[in-house]
Amino acid sequence: MIREIVKDTFFLSRKSVPAGPADARVIRDLQDTLQANRYRCVGMAANMIGYNKRIIVVGIGLMNVIMVNPKITSKSGPYETEEGCLSLSGKRKTKRYQKIEVEYQDASFRKHKRTFEGYTAQIIQHEADHLEGILI
Repeated sequence: MIREIVKDTFFLSRKSVPAGPADARVIRDLQDTLQANRYRCVGMAANMIGYNKRIIVVGIGLMNVIMVNPKITSKSGPYETEEGCLSLSGKRKTKRYQKIEVEYQDASFRKHKRTFEGYTAQIIQHEADHLEGILI
């Protein structure tokens, strides 16, 4: 189901809690909402649609990658950039890393460990910040 984008900074600044198999509906809603906003959004965290769960979805080309309970385990190549967010107006400066390694579970709760670089790494870092209650 497509959900409304949350703009309440008090809610968005709360740290998200771990997700589990009972949160399958959250994963579906997150995918549906990202797809509906694909023309203006490349990634989304569950708190952006009202669920305080550690789930993100990232658009990589034509495919969406679901990351449940993601944890960035290493990062290298710091740089400064500007980002926008559907939940906030305008753009803000932030520090990101060119290359990151992420441990996460997929939608079936299988564990993965992958390295991401460039723009995809930037999107993941933005959405992972959401899970920590960090607003750019």
